[in-house]
Amino acid sequence: MMLIHDPELLDRGERVLGEEFRAMHERVLAVTAMTSRLNALPFDDEAGKAELLEQILGRPLPPKLTIYPPFYTDHGLGLDIGERVFVNQGCTFLDYAGIRLGSGVMIGPKATFITMGHPVDPEERRRFLTGAPIDVADNVWIGAGATILPGVSIGRDSVIAAGAVVGDDVPERSLVAGPKASVLRTW
Repeated sequence: MMLIHDPELLDRGERVLGEEFRAMHERVLAVTAMTSRLNALPFDDEAGKAELLEQILGRPLPPKLTIYPPFYTDHGLGLDIGERVFVNQGCTFLDYAGIRLGSGVMIGPKATFITMGHPVDPEERRRFLTGAPIDVADNVWIGAGATILPGVSIGRDSVIAAGAVVGDDVPERSLVAGPKASVLRTW
């Protein structure tokens, strides 16, 4: 399978369509099958989990990585994980535009990382994808149910409270909390 993965394209805010989208869709199907197998393994099958995670990520696992299934990702190859990272149950990583998790990051259950989106315009919404990478620096703690949106950078030693929706960059050594949703415009 030929896979086109160009985070540079997304860093520039360009849209994904055509062949790029088809290749992305093929990878999503393959990774969904792998994560389904991963999530069905017995919890204590460390060797089986490690083998599938290496296939999903496309590289050897970093030292002292802990991921508790169920684990979800749509691409896998865009997920760059540092040493001593802990990912609790039910986390989702939509990583096509790239997600970097620094060393010592801790992630609570059901946290979600989203690097892709759709245009707001209803005519373009089904035709294009847009995206931007997420960067999480060292020693960050992300609470249960937090959502990290495209393009966000989270500074070293910061804490993201449970249920927070993070759409803006977070400075080092900061605590952020709360929902982000509000009406911005109507049409």
